[in-house]
Amino acid sequence: MKISYNWLKQFIKTDWDAEKTGELLTDLGLEIEGIDTYESVKGGLNGIVIGEVLTCKQHPNADRLKVTTVNIGEAEPVQIVCGAPNVAAGQKVPVATIGTTLYTAEGEAWKIKKGKIRGEESHGMICAEDELGLGESHDGIMILDADLKVGTPASEVFKIENDAIFEIGLTPNRADAMSHYGVARDLKAGLLQKDVQLELITPSVSSFHVDARSLKIDVDVKDKEKAPRYCGVTISGIKVEPSPDWIQHRLKSIGLSPINNVVDITNYVLHELGQPLHAFDANKISGNKIEVKTCATGTKFTTLDEVERELHEDDLMICDAEKPLCIAGVFGGVNSGVTEGTTSIFLESAYFNPVSIRKTAKRHGLNTDASFRFERGIDPNITEYALKRAALLITEIAGGEISSDISDTYPNKIEDFQVRLSFDNAKKLIGEEIPRETIKSILTSLEIKVNNVTETGLGLTVPAYRNDVQREADIIEEILRVYGYNNVGTTEKLNASISNSTRFEDYKLQNIIGNQLASQGFYEIMTNSLTTAKYTELSDQLHTDNNVQMLNPLSTDLGVMRQSLLFSGLEAVAYNINRKRSDLKLFEFGKTYHHYSDNREEYKHLSLFVTGNKSEERWNTSVTASDFFYLKGTVEAILQRLGLNRLKSGPIKTDVLSEGVSLSVGKKKIVSFGLVKKSILKHFGISQPVLYADFNWDNVLELVQHNAIKFKSIPKFPEVRRDFALLIDKNVTFEDIYTVAQQTEKQLLKNVNLFDVYEGKNLPSGKKSYAVSFTLQDEHKTLNDKQIDKIMSKLQSNFESKLGAELR
Repeated sequence: MKISYNWLKQFIKTDWDAEKTGELLTDLGLEIEGIDTYESVKGGLNGIVIGEVLTCKQHPNADRLKVTTVNIGEAEPVQIVCGAPNVAAGQKVPVATIGTTLYTAEGEAWKIKKGKIRGEESHGMICAEDELGLGESHDGIMILDADLKVGTPASEVFKIENDAIFEIGLTPNRADAMSHYGVARDLKAGLLQKDVQLELITPSVSSFHVDARSLKIDVDVKDKEKAPRYCGVTISGIKVEPSPDWIQHRLKSIGLSPINNVVDITNYVLHELGQPLHAFDANKISGNKIEVKTCATGTKFTTLDEVERELHEDDLMICDAEKPLCIAGVFGGVNSGVTEGTTSIFLESAYFNPVSIRKTAKRHGLNTDASFRFERGIDPNITEYALKRAALLITEIAGGEISSDISDTYPNKIEDFQVRLSFDNAKKLIGEEIPRETIKSILTSLEIKVNNVTETGLGLTVPAYRNDVQREADIIEEILRVYGYNNVGTTEKLNASISNSTRFEDYKLQNIIGNQLASQGFYEIMTNSLTTAKYTELSDQLHTDNNVQMLNPLSTDLGVMRQSLLFSGLEAVAYNINRKRSDLKLFEFGKTYHHYSDNREEYKHLSLFVTGNKSEERWNTSVTASDFFYLKGTVEAILQRLGLNRLKSGPIKTDVLSEGVSLSVGKKKIVSFGLVKKSILKHFGISQPVLYADFNWDNVLELVQHNAIKFKSIPKFPEVRRDFALLIDKNVTFEDIYTVAQQTEKQLLKNVNLFDVYEGKNLPSGKKSYAVSFTLQDEHKTLNDKQIDKIMSKLQSNFESKLGAELR
């Protein structure tokens, strides 16, 4: 937001320089991102002086040139060659002296130098108005008032305006500071803390009166929720023409292009007071009636930028008796605005619902100065005052007369906010005790009314335009920003407390597992929680009714909260594959969101995605594709690191996994993993296999906290390994072998491992061969052959009797 310092000083007469004022505004929370200079004439007419033409003779070597001698206030006159047809002796003229920089219409700089023109010396230049930037005429040199004193700087004669322009990085909550008046209000409060007491000057509207009730336009506000307050007045007999220089300079200084006197005045008041206004050509209002209402969805409307738009049923419109005229608070219509032929206007000033304006502006992709302010919340109590201010300026500059009473529809007054401030809470949040009189002074300077004072606190009334100050914490923030963050002292003593936090905190476990996966070559991803509702069609387990819908989505592709991490992860996989990164190992900690009946629930997950090769291609290693068992090993490593062992497993086939395994404890599912179905991958344009694992992280966190950790010393006695090659039926699993082994020997059997599987030639039909190793160890003594043989015989016997196994 741009703020003119000269304009600002119309409200508060400070003599501080711009840089010092900028520092104070930054301390007040209105951060100054830069200070630019503005000159109504580029270059400021530096080096241009008033001269008097003493003599004027024909150039001896050129028919269209003349040789003049000009008195510019120095000891001797200077000779200047001039090509203007109207130059003559006795004239007072603007002279650019040697070394002066002038600018072309395109802004290109060029310097006046001493030189010869057709053999005659020339020590300067007698200027036309376009050469100085004072106009567009180039018919001849400027002839000035004969009473002007020779040698006077031209900048004093033409009253060049030089200004400092503050670029303020305004935060969205500070709607009250979106004007020069609002900034001046803050500046006054800041100066008061510097012991500088200045009065805040506001434009007077006491001279406002109705000249004649000759043009009445009825106002009917049909949607009072979207338009809580609406004011209007008519002005007749105006003449639309360019604005006077002072208004043009004000608008140009903050980056606005002047249009005409009526439109410029509405923009002027907008940036002066923060109240958007709109002027309608009264002759284009059918039926002499204004209706504030919504229109049917699909209604066509052409805006000022000559773009035809389709209206939404929630778009608030300003209409006449027949048609819409303007998108309320956002953008005017092409057929109702002020033109050179306009003689009467209906001037609008209103307070519109901020949420309604924001939704409309977003729907149509429009961002105007008016919508910027309306959607953040303006002052509802300044509406009529700003209307009178603008009406007086229009009658003063554009002529005409006020031809109706002010129509003010304000059925439900927007009340000020009542807040209670505790002195103890203020001290606690600020970190030191600010004197109570200082607190009251600061609040009063911010137009916050102190209703009552007690030993413990203050009862306050906050004006309605401060919609960001509705809580005690907001009041304390206001006190602190005006008091000055830099004025809050720091102690030499640093106090710190040690928190008694459990090692099972979610973020700690995420860091542990995240580091483990990263060390295995996985990359962490963070995908968008917003997704498209179409993904629910890919899985029977997901239902459209369970989607958490966004009320104001940026697009249909981001219309709901995700119910699964699978699809957002596959988007990341497809994105990488399309960029020639086909060997992927990805993981994500995220949440899913669900709408069940009247409840909304969210669950934490850890998802893994594996596709392509296990490792990069190298000359000394063979390339191995990632498979189900690689993912299984990764999942088991995670569970082992978390201390979750002896989980119940079972094969699964779902509508997203063609084959997989589910691990659980009791009825709590911990993780399911497997190969993603080709039909799912095809939807994302993925042609290579993708393995997916989904951890229910909420259940993991619950189980881990009950997992007792036991410490024991390393055994001093050696362990012994024995192997069996078992011929078993194909339906027998390693889990069956493991279970029988554990039941057979619970004390000395430390580990059972499957290290080879064979199916093929030389085996009976329906059989397979498992090579299984058994690790035995006694922690108190060395095992002898007799003990070992006894255990192995018992294992063999149980495998034969319970599983029908045979030793090969």
